[in-house]
Amino acid sequence: MTTPTVPLLLDSTNRKKQAMADRSRTVPTPTPDQRRVAAENFERARQVLQTGNHDYGIQLLLLCCKLDPSSFPFRQSLRKAQKAKYANNLRGSRFAFFSTPRYKAKVKTSKAQGDYVKVLEHAESVFTRNPWDLGTQMDMSEAFEALGLLDLAVYTLDQARQKYPDDATLNRALARLFEKRGDFTKAIGLWQLVQKANPKDVEAAHKAKDLAASETIARGGYAESISGTKDSPVIGRMEEAAIEKQDKVSKEASAIHKRIEADPTGPELYVQLAAVYRRQGHLDRARAALIQGQGPTGNHFKLQLELLELDLVPLRVNLDKIEEKLRGLQARPSDDDISDDEPSAEELTKLRVQLKREIVAREAELYRVKAERFPAETGHRLELGRRLLKLDKIEEAIAELQIARRDDRLKGKASLYLGLCFRKRNNWRLAERNFEEALPLLTTAADESTRKEVLYQLATGSAENGELPKAMDLGHELANIDFGYKNIGKLLDEWELRARDA
Repeated sequence: MTTPTVPLLLDSTNRKKQAMADRSRTVPTPTPDQRRVAAENFERARQVLQTGNHDYGIQLLLLCCKLDPSSFPFRQSLRKAQKAKYANNLRGSRFAFFSTPRYKAKVKTSKAQGDYVKVLEHAESVFTRNPWDLGTQMDMSEAFEALGLLDLAVYTLDQARQKYPDDATLNRALARLFEKRGDFTKAIGLWQLVQKANPKDVEAAHKAKDLAASETIARGGYAESISGTKDSPVIGRMEEAAIEKQDKVSKEASAIHKRIEADPTGPELYVQLAAVYRRQGHLDRARAALIQGQGPTGNHFKLQLELLELDLVPLRVNLDKIEEKLRGLQARPSDDDISDDEPSAEELTKLRVQLKREIVAREAELYRVKAERFPAETGHRLELGRRLLKLDKIEEAIAELQIARRDDRLKGKASLYLGLCFRKRNNWRLAERNFEEALPLLTTAADESTRKEVLYQLATGSAENGELPKAMDLGHELANIDFGYKNIGKLLDEWELRARDA
């Protein structure tokens, strides 16, 4: 029998191509040596730029960005140096028209191939000659977004707005990024600019109205960001010197800044600084502190977790505001006093569903990261499984919950959610088995709400599967604990009628 050599070789080649494609879509993690070299070059670049030697400083910063493409401080310092080289003339080199096309072509080719890291490298070659090139800034932002670096994507487009504050295509792209991050106030401001540029733009009109329901982040301070700035509206000012002396938190923040200067490699200090800002509602400054620490700490895991947590804050605030608006609408005697510009209850309800799903999806990602980092902490598996269930990712949820069920402390709750998973899969036998396993484990006062849900699921599931006597027994047990739980009283009446008819 001959060996099928050619198919095997083709298969091996395809695997290699796929592996290369996957690497091109992932931000490379710098090694400890690369981090050390990048930090040394970054410090040297700062010294060189202070002497006015922009060319050498830019070369050093380009190397830093190549070694650590995801570093915000490296990228921000490089962009400032590139603009300073041309005295912020908004056009770059007078010969940029002749010297940039070949690099722009490389940007387009790498983007078409999905090699987003290469897109970043070639784009910087363009910016070294013209830091205000709009098309390249748009391409670089797309590359950052594809690599999961949303803050750098936003920063890049905001840099473009310094020269093109009213460009509808640019504002549309930036609005979508803010919407993706859950920062609806900034998104609305940009959609309004798009609509102003083109009053007939249907998408802009729809978005501005749709997102108005979630406009809960204070408008203060954003007037400058939508008129075009040099710094990212997400990151805000990176240095403590820029913080006003009257700020209530400046004293506490200054003390932590001094400790960071003494030892910039400790992640706990950046977390503490972010917590100071977060307590006062300065989310942009909290984000800035965490991103500032990524480079010196080598993208420490604690900072990654804090950033994921921070991303959820505006979403939850928006959800609370929508709930409040809905309650206000429901309390009105009629819809006569609702203006045309105010979103209807139907629009708010739709947005509430979207927000809840987005929050659950981000929480799932957070717990997935925690579960992978701390495999022994089975509580993370339980929380991940719960959210995967809400997202209807049933197979993944079952896998996580079965791991969590091995922990005796979590077995009752894990069995409940496993039962819900199997019930969604229309497998009542496995669902019933997990519900029955959960019931005797939920005996404390803290378990009461979980126990009631298990009883409800067992009762309704039994009724649906033709086991009326069992359903009625379980339903009465639940009604004896909480007669108002969901619709159990009404269901018991229906089941009794069915039993008499039978």
